[in-house]
Amino acid sequence: MPAIRKTLAKCAPLKAAYHGLRSGAMSAVCRVSPGLPARFRYRLASGRWPDLEEPTIFDEKLQWLNLFWQHPLKARCGDKFTLRGFVEEFQLGHLLPELFGVYSSTEEIRLENLPDRFVLKCSHGCKCNVFCHDKRSLDWEMARANLDSWMQMDFSMLLGEIHYGKMTPRIICEEFLQDGTGQELPLDYKVYCFRGRVHCTMVCTGRKPNEGARLVFYDLEWKQKLPYGLSDHAADEDIPRPAAYEEILECAQRLSGPFPFVRMDFYSINGRARLGEMTFSPGGCVTADYITGVGQQELGRLIELPSVSSELV
Repeated sequence: MPAIRKTLAKCAPLKAAYHGLRSGAMSAVCRVSPGLPARFRYRLASGRWPDLEEPTIFDEKLQWLNLFWQHPLKARCGDKFTLRGFVEEFQLGHLLPELFGVYSSTEEIRLENLPDRFVLKCSHGCKCNVFCHDKRSLDWEMARANLDSWMQMDFSMLLGEIHYGKMTPRIICEEFLQDGTGQELPLDYKVYCFRGRVHCTMVCTGRKPNEGARLVFYDLEWKQKLPYGLSDHAADEDIPRPAAYEEILECAQRLSGPFPFVRMDFYSINGRARLGEMTFSPGGCVTADYITGVGQQELGRLIELPSVSSELV
């Protein structure tokens, strides 16, 4: 897979064709059963089939929750727009990036009314963002074409993440966050939460728009690195504890209470916590390509599955 990604990165038309074919194939599989894509991808990543009758490790429990735990809060909090209302109900609206606009189509966007720097996001999916560093150099035609394409997508049909299919497609415009590190995008602190308990943080550095990053896991006290990240994706450098870490922990604990598992993605901006999103199915419920066996076992142990009676999909 890494070789395929490197080849595609060098040729935009080939990359577009590949992703088009891949999306079509995945959609067809999802229509047969939403659980099949994750099972096949897990088999490719780990060499074995997931056990969803007696799940124990992280990816198995993520897939189980995706299929059998359809609490309405998953769709509400997974949606980048309706998440804002949930956060405000906890009197934590200060965590949210400034909102400049909400649109049902690109036809409603008026660039002249937006600041020089902003981010446009489709609220009903993932990796569907337009980062504008300078409005004068923005290729609006390409940005608009991407947004139009993303707005037509049912993200639940890409990898079988069922809760995405319950979201209303929207485009939101938010402030462009900067953390002073000099990187293209701010450091991303992905906090792993289990029913209101924080276990660890995965820090993503060297991020690029809608692409991957280098990562490292830290324990709750930020005293040591955890052996959860595969070396192919590891960040070499030590990442200092963020200035907003205590606020990040407090808010993550409060907001994650209703969920067997949720990954909460934060930024530390000028010493204050800012919330990016809440993720219930990281990696499309397959993280074995970047989380080690030790991480799979420990994170899986921490998920207490709710009592739900249902046949496997």
